[in-house]
Amino acid sequence: MIDFEEELKKFKPSMEVEEAEDAIHKRDLTDMTDILREITKAANKNER
Repeated sequence: MIDFEEELKKFKPSMEVEEAEDAIHKRDLTDMTDILREITKAANKNER
């Protein structure tokens, strides 16, 4: 039978996961609001 408490003591998170989390948090992601602002800005320039 598996002793889950003992297995949890042995657990170490993967370095890849930690590196991915850092990369995601540090990255400046464009969202829909940013895209709509750019479209609006471009449309306003074309009207003038």
